[in-house]
Amino acid sequence: MRDVPDEMAARIESGAATLCHVWRLRRADGTVMGFTDHDRDLEMDGTRCRASTGWTAGAGDSAVGLAAGSASAAGALDDAAITEADVAAGRYDGASVELWRVDWSEPSLKVRLWSGTLASIRREAGAFVAELEGPLAKLERVVGRTYGRMCDARLGDARCGVANVAGRTCDKRWATCVGTFANGVNFRGFPDVPGDDFLTAYPAGGARNDGGSRR
Repeated sequence: MRDVPDEMAARIESGAATLCHVWRLRRADGTVMGFTDHDRDLEMDGTRCRASTGWTAGAGDSAVGLAAGSASAAGALDDAAITEADVAAGRYDGASVELWRVDWSEPSLKVRLWSGTLASIRREAGAFVAELEGPLAKLERVVGRTYGRMCDARLGDARCGVANVAGRTCDKRWATCVGTFANGVNFRGFPDVPGDDFLTAYPAGGARNDGGSRR
């Protein structure tokens, strides 16, 4: 839920509000930068928000930061703000970003619309394009191992521990690993995990749960 200051709400309802967007970015090294789509620079909470950067909002799919969602932004690469050298050096990787709606005539009147993390930033034709992720985007990422019958190691890697001889293959099955590498001690799968056919099967005879009989 957005916390809109009473005075700001009153101005919006009266139609007298003078609104703009402000983006505040904090890099991992502690550097804080501000950008606005207003035609003049603004000072918000001690951060100078530059108007000449061309930072603009792009297409997005978010729900006030409550969904995994994503958004995008674009702007100019210049020596006073976001530089090509800093982008190439990865100084913006993982930076936090906040999007605010601000009354430019009184920047203390503001409401935060969205917050997230800068997932990636790239250069395109002398400008930058930033991809932003909402706070719950991490829930969509696959972390850890997936249980399955097949080995999830790659032949010859550290987890496999077996030298990859030219022409040799392992087709990820337990039987192949045991047959090729003695006792298969480096097998990284779970051969005893039942498959879908086992989970959906039922005995050939006997009573069913609904009181009928199986044939």
